[in-house]
This record gives sequence, structure tokens and C-alpha cells, in this order.
Amino acid sequence: MKKVLFTYKFEDGKMEEKISLLENLGYEVYFENEATFQYKSYMREIEALMCYSPFESLDIDDFPSLKWIQLTSMGFEQIPVDKVLERRIIVTNNRGGYSIPMGEWVVLNILELIKNRKKAYENQSNKRWFMDFSVGEIYSKKISFIGTGDIAKESVKRLSGFGTQILGVNTNGRSIEGFDKCFSIDKLDYVLSISDVVVICLPHTKKTEHIFNKERLEKMKKDAYLINVSRGAVVSEEDLVEHLDEGNFKGVALDVFEEEPLSKKSRLWDYHRVVITSHNSWISEMIPERRWNLFYENLKRYINKEELLNVVEIKKGY
Repeated sequence: MKKVLFTYKFEDGKMEEKISLLENLGYEVYFENEATFQYKSYMREIEALMCYSPFESLDIDDFPSLKWIQLTSMGFEQIPVDKVLERRIIVTNNRGGYSIPMGEWVVLNILELIKNRKKAYENQSNKRWFMDFSVGEIYSKKISFIGTGDIAKESVKRLSGFGTQILGVNTNGRSIEGFDKCFSIDKLDYVLSISDVVVICLPHTKKTEHIFNKERLEKMKKDAYLINVSRGAVVSEEDLVEHLDEGNFKGVALDVFEEEPLSKKSRLWDYHRVVITSHNSWISEMIPERRWNLFYENLKRYINKEELLNVVEIKKGY
């Protein structure tokens, strides 16, 4: 029997059923709480670790049999990268597991910004009857996704009936189903200059950190809309605040930030045309089911010595 450790429990009332399924695959199943994690002797024989981030209290040197880490997240910055690379531990993430609700969040915020819904909510709270002639429509708008991975793809599916022009930017300009046209990353400035809405879906790597800086923000239309649903560090918040102060952008929607939680002192809270959510775009009632389906499939593949899904290329950063 191979030993697998989960650092969270199944929350759907099917704990015994799921443990039985894993045991039938050939696993001995253990559970610990990430928040109160303490080393126990059985952990020396753990081969597979299903977790988010127990690494502050967990030293993987105490897990000499560990061969595979399956993360509940898409990002993997929480793992001890050097030790994982040194020991050639396989890391898989939850890529795609959150893309549907995140795609819905993107479409929601495009509509909310262009329809000026924030003002409508304020009018309702103040019982103020006000016909707002500033609202627009997304029909015929150029909506560009910087990064054409799963989040962008799910967003594009949900925009397909709106009559928009969908552009994408990826490493080499390869065509992606659902996009009207894709460009290579060296055409980023051009794409920004023609876009009505820019949606950032980039991973955080050394190359993408602060890729949206003052110089790049200035390439965008003055009345454009900016949405970031990827990682906070790809946008320089200092430069974004300065850009907003200069009267640029009709609307901005941010779900991720350079430091989280976002400080109450941040200027970003103060702009009427900025919508802030608390890294909440990925959440839905379907998350536990999708997570279980991925984990079960990968556990089945692992024990059958088959290729795992969502293997992370650590040196590439995604």
C-alpha cells in the first residue's frame, strides 16, 4: 500500500466513501490539518502529499519517501523550490480547476465596468433615481487577453455571444480556439494600443513581474478598461495609481494584489472607477468536486505509473 497524506478533509459528507475509493486503488490514507501541522513518524513513508501550503511547518527533508506533491492551487510559489528540484519531486497543480468561475468573474466585471454598475448600486443605496447616460456596451469592443491559458479560454467561451473581437497574446502568437487573432508577446505594446478592454491572465515569473509598469500602461487607450485576474505582481501598483491619478482608464477591476490582504492604506480603495475583490474570483460551490476529480484521477495514474495531469515546469515558472 502506498501512503498518501491529505492536509485538508473532504467537505461534502462523503469522507468514508472517498477514503474507500482510494483504498481500493491501493492507498493508505492519512489526514492532517495544515494550520496545526506537526511531524509524526508515519510521514517518513508518505509518497504523495495532497496540500495547499503546509510548508511553513513542514520540512520535506522529514519526508524521505516523498515523490509527488499535488497542490490545490494553480500557483506553486509556496513550495520549497530548491529542495523539490534537488530531490526531483514531481509537482502537479490544480490548473483548470478554478478557470470556470474565474472566467465568469472576468465577464461579470467587463459588464459591470462598461455598464457603470457601481454607480447604479450607489444610487439604489441612496434611493436616488438617476438615468445614467455614461453606460456603454461591449458589442464590437476589442477585448484582449494577455495570456491565453485556461482562464482566458473559459472567459472567451462566455464572451462568444456578445459580438466582441477577441484578441490574445501568448509566447509565440500561436492560434487558440475561440480567439479571433493571437499575437506573440513582442507585439504586446501594439495589442494594448488597440484594445478597449485588457484582461491580464499571466503567471507570475521573473519575466512577467511588473510587466504592466508605467511605460506599458501608457501604451493603452486613455479610456480603456483594465482587468487583472492572474497575479498581483504582474502590475506595478505604484505605477497604476499614478496612471489613475492622471485621469486614465474608464474602469479597472482587480482581484489580485502585490501584497494580500490589500493594505487599508492603499490608494486603490479610493477610486470610484476601480472595483476591488479579495482574491475571490476562483471561489464557487463546484470547487470541491472539481478538486476531488483531479486528485482522484492523478492518484489513479500515479499508482498505475501513468503520466500525471498538470505537471508543473518549475524552472519555467508555470
